[in-house]
Amino acid sequence: MEIYALLCFCQAIAGFIGVALLWRVALLASTRLHGLMLYGVMRAPLAFFDATPSGRLLNRFGKDVDQLDVQLPMVGNFFLDFLMQIAGMIVLISINLPIFIFIAIPVVISFLVLRQVYVKPFRQVKRLESISRSPVNNHLSETVSGLTSVRSYGVQRMFVNDNDYKVDVTQNCTVNCIHCNYWMQIRLEVIGDVLLIAMLLLVVTNRDKIDPGMAGLLVAYSLNTIAPFNYLIYFSTEMEASLVSAERLDEYRRLTPEAPWSLDCSPHPSWPGEGAMSFNSYSTRYRDGLDLVLKKVELNINPGEKIGIVGRTGAGKSTMTLSLFRIVEAAEGSIVIDGVDISTLGLHDLRSRLTIIPQDPVLFHGTLRYNLDPTGSHASEDLWSALDRAHLGDVFKGEGLDFEVTEGGLNLSVGQRQLICLARALLRNTKILILDEATASVDMETDAIVQQTLRDHMGDYTVLTIAHRLHTVLNSDRVVVMQDGRIIEVGVPAELMEDSESSFYSLALEAGLVHDGRYTSESEN
Repeated sequence: MEIYALLCFCQAIAGFIGVALLWRVALLASTRLHGLMLYGVMRAPLAFFDATPSGRLLNRFGKDVDQLDVQLPMVGNFFLDFLMQIAGMIVLISINLPIFIFIAIPVVISFLVLRQVYVKPFRQVKRLESISRSPVNNHLSETVSGLTSVRSYGVQRMFVNDNDYKVDVTQNCTVNCIHCNYWMQIRLEVIGDVLLIAMLLLVVTNRDKIDPGMAGLLVAYSLNTIAPFNYLIYFSTEMEASLVSAERLDEYRRLTPEAPWSLDCSPHPSWPGEGAMSFNSYSTRYRDGLDLVLKKVELNINPGEKIGIVGRTGAGKSTMTLSLFRIVEAAEGSIVIDGVDISTLGLHDLRSRLTIIPQDPVLFHGTLRYNLDPTGSHASEDLWSALDRAHLGDVFKGEGLDFEVTEGGLNLSVGQRQLICLARALLRNTKILILDEATASVDMETDAIVQQTLRDHMGDYTVLTIAHRLHTVLNSDRVVVMQDGRIIEVGVPAELMEDSESSFYSLALEAGLVHDGRYTSESEN
C-alpha cells in the first residue's frame, strides 16, 4: 500500500512539473513570437499599412496570439497526456498478450492514415476561419469610426446586413470545422470498437493462459482506451491546426522593414542648425512596380525660408513631406539638409530632428501633459509657455496639465486639437517645420492663430506649408506650384499673383481669390 501511495505521489509531482514546464515554455515562445511580430509591424513601411486592413491586424494580435497563449499549450498538454495513456496500455497488454502487437500495429497505422486524411482539410478550414474573422473586425472598426456618417445618411440597415453577411461567412467556416470533427469522430469510434473486440477475443481465446485478475485488468484497460485514442487524434490535429496561428504571426515577423532605425554615423547633436534643404533630381514611388509620384524634383530652400507648396489633388504635395521623413524612399536623386544626405542617416536621427503638424491632429488617451510631452523631457513651465504661445493657456488654466484627454481627443474641438499639435511643435523646437495642410479642416480663427504663431515664434524656422487654402501661403517667401509630381513654378506669391499667365494665378482664380484681375481676401468673399 505504501509503495502504491508513493507511486501515486511521484506521478502527481511529475505531472505537475511536466505541465508547468509545458506552459512555461509555451508562454515564453508565444511572448517571444508576439514581440517579434510587433517589432516587424512597427518597423514595416507605409505601403504595408496602406494594403493591410486594420481588422486583419486586430485578428493577428488578438485571436492568433490567444491561440498560442492558451489553446496551443492546453491542447499540447492533453495530447501528451493521452499519448502516455495509450503507450502504457499497449505496453501492458503486449507484455501479457504478445500476439496483441500484431493487432495493435495495423490499428495504429489505420489511426495515422485516417489522421492524415482528416488533417489536410481541417487545417485549411481552420485557416479559412481565421481569415474570415478579419473582415468582421475590420467592418466593426470602420463602422464605429464612421458612425456619424452612417447615421447621417440613414444606412444603418445596410451596415447591419453587411455585418450579418460577414459573420455568416465566419460561422460557416466554424460549422465546417465542427463537421470535420464529427466525420473524424465516427471513424475513430469504429476503429476503436474493432480494437476493443479484438482485445476481448484474445482474452477469451487465451483464458486458460491468463490469470482472471489480469484478464479483468486488460479488459478494463481496453474499455478505457477507446476515448483516449479518439482524443489523441483530435488533439493532435487541433495542435497542428493551432500552429496555423504561429505561421500567421511569423508572416508578420518576416515583413520587409524600413531602413535601419539608427546607424553608427549619427549627425552632430545640433543638426540641422540652419535648416537649408535641397531636392536634387529627386524621384520616388510608393511601392515597387508603381509609377513615380515625384519626378526629377529640383528645389533649393534657404535657411529660415518660408515655402508654400500648392497644387491640385494628386500633384505630389504631401509626398514631398513623406519623402523628407523617408516614409517613402528615393527612387532617384537625393534630399540634402544642411549638407547631409538624409539617406545616409538612421530613421530615428532624421525624424527626431524634424517636426510636422498634420492635417488630422493626433492625440492619445491620457493627460494633456502626456500629449504635449510624451517623453517627460520638459518642465511644467515649458509646457505652459508653449500653450500660451499657441493661445491655449486660458483654455486649460482651470484643470491644468492633468486635464484628461479622451481617446482621439474627442472631448476637444478640431481647432483645439490642432493647436495642441502646434504647442507640441513649439516644444520640440527643431529648425525645420512641415505643415501638411494643417489648417485645412479648422475655422478661419484657428487658421489665423496658427499663422500668427508662426510669424511671432518661428521666425527663424524653415517652414514648408502644404496648402489647401491658398491664402495661407500668400505671406510665404516663395511658393512652389506642383503638377503631376513635378515642380512647374516657383516664385514670390505677390509676383505670381500679378502674372495672369502663371499657374499660381490660375489656382487663385479657381479658389475665388481673384476678381476682376485683382486679389480679394476670403474675408471679403
